[in-house]
Amino acid sequence: MNTLLGILVVASLVGAFVLLVISMQQRKQTGVPFSARIVYADTGAWQKIEQPLFSRRHQLAGKPDYIVDVNGATIPIEVKPTRTAPTPRESDVMQLAAYSLLIEENFGTMPPHGLLKYRDAVFQIDFTDELRARLHALLNAMRADATPRQVDRSHAEPARCRACGFRAECKQVLDEKQ
Repeated sequence: MNTLLGILVVASLVGAFVLLVISMQQRKQTGVPFSARIVYADTGAWQKIEQPLFSRRHQLAGKPDYIVDVNGATIPIEVKPTRTAPTPRESDVMQLAAYSLLIEENFGTMPPHGLLKYRDAVFQIDFTDELRARLHALLNAMRADATPRQVDRSHAEPARCRACGFRAECKQVLDEKQ
């Protein structure tokens, strides 16, 4: 009986160790710090996929890949698993900054930073006043561009014109020879 109990204890310890290793590998792949508690996830790996966060004040909605709690700080994490770069792309930084506004309105606290996980690197993006100002300028420019107006076609890429889904209705279609 003692032998059977010993085997069960060893098997349980081995199983727990295997689960710990798998957990550490998954956290490394997602950029989620090991000490963080996940409070929101928009991944298929979770059984409950969260609703988008929405800000009435900023007329903005989004779904961060993860929101974690690290020692009382609410931190967004955006995962770009196939992207590689020595520095983060500006568009990814702005996406993460937008999530900071959503977290501030939905959770009542401004994150000090966010994490941007590329395939081989994790970048910490500090949410500074300067970054916030750049984000607001970008949001204002996007809203101004959303106003319907006549937009002439681009002549720079004829292949895009040929592949365009609006080609049949367009009055500015490029000639096939171009």
